[in-house]
Amino acid sequence: MDQKQIAKQMIQFNKTAFDNSFNAMTMVYEQNEKMVGTYLQQATWMPEEGRKAIENWMQSYKKGCEDFKKLADENYQKVEAFFAGSGE
Repeated sequence: MDQKQIAKQMIQFNKTAFDNSFNAMTMVYEQNEKMVGTYLQQATWMPEEGRKAIENWMQSYKKGCEDFKKLADENYQKVEAFFAGSGE
């Protein structure tokens, strides 16, 4: 088997593994987000500033994950384009 073909398959495997892991992480995050939302609704003792801080933290985490996924996808596309243009 050609080395370039092996490299392409390895990259595709890594991308699939990354996507699956990221999706699992996203599901865990979404479940935790629901749980924290329920907790905040029931925590009448918590000041509004604390609630906002937790909500901002969750939004920042979500945005960071989305940015990371976007960057990873862009770089996988660059690697795939490199191997596509390398002339088989």
